[in-house]
Amino acid sequence: MVTTPAHLRSIVDHDGAVILDIKRDQFFSMNPVGAYIWARLLNGEGLDQIATALAQETGTELSVVTADVNGFVADLKSKQLFHFPV
Repeated sequence: MVTTPAHLRSIVDHDGAVILDIKRDQFFSMNPVGAYIWARLLNGEGLDQIATALAQETGTELSVVTADVNGFVADLKSKQLFHFPV
């Protein structure tokens, strides 16, 4: 399960999501697909589970969705928006 730093606040709706980093005085926005992934990560779903559900819901090839989900998550990590516990 992922964890987010205590200094982050996020809101997710049908238009996407916004994450506010209070400590760094920055915000990040994402489209509805990014918000879908973000919300599921916060709910404790694994990357494979998220990719499978998204592929089924969109009718997109699983390998394509998996690559996109992994890339998106790598971007979130690089921005220090969450981490996987060791």
